[in-house]
Amino acid sequence: MEELLRTTDITLIPLVKTLLDEEGIDSFELDVNMSVLEGSLGILPRRLMVRTDEIDDARRILRMNGVKFEG
Repeated sequence: MEELLRTTDITLIPLVKTLLDEEGIDSFELDVNMSVLEGSLGILPRRLMVRTDEIDDARRILRMNGVKFEG
C-alpha cells in the first residue's frame, strides 16, 4: 500500500474514495479515529492508501478530476 493523499479536509477523502471506487480501485483510509484524540479540531491529517500497483492510475484519476494533492 502507498499513500495517495494526506489531508485535513474532511470532504476530500469521501470524494476521492468515490472517484476511485467508480474506476474499480480499492482504497483504505488511515487515521480515521485520530479525531477522538484531537477533539475533532481537524488538525491531524487523514491518509488514503491504495495498492502499489494502482497508485499511478489513482493519481491519474485525481488529476483528471481536478483534485489537488501532492505526489
